[in-house]
Amino acid sequence: MIFINLPVADLARAKAFYGGLGFGFDEQFSDERTASVVISEQIVAMLLTRDRFADFVPGGAVGDPAQATTVINAVSVDSRDEADDMLARALASGGKPWQPAQDHGFMYGTSFTDPDGHVWETMWMDPSAVQ
Repeated sequence: MIFINLPVADLARAKAFYGGLGFGFDEQFSDERTASVVISEQIVAMLLTRDRFADFVPGGAVGDPAQATTVINAVSVDSRDEADDMLARALASGGKPWQPAQDHGFMYGTSFTDPDGHVWETMWMDPSAVQ
């Protein structure tokens, strides 16, 4: 499994954004400073208030993804339409566009940032092209 830990300025706003993308939450691993977002059976994003995130960082310094790109998270989707739909849901839920859609024929992707500035990409690849 992969756990992506993200510092967030406003946990309620972040939960509304990721819920708007259609992801569920694992309440067993959530509290007033943490939300466990289930992206897939193998991928979980842990939304941590900035003070909670700092608990895991030596020296407590937490970078600001709104000021500089700190990581690009990419997830695969099942179709071009799903990539476009994820982008539309992100924008409707408070995200911002990041880069223009990338269309390489056999591979297609969109990208956006969450309200805190964390970058997400969606990527679809034609399965018949991977042989």
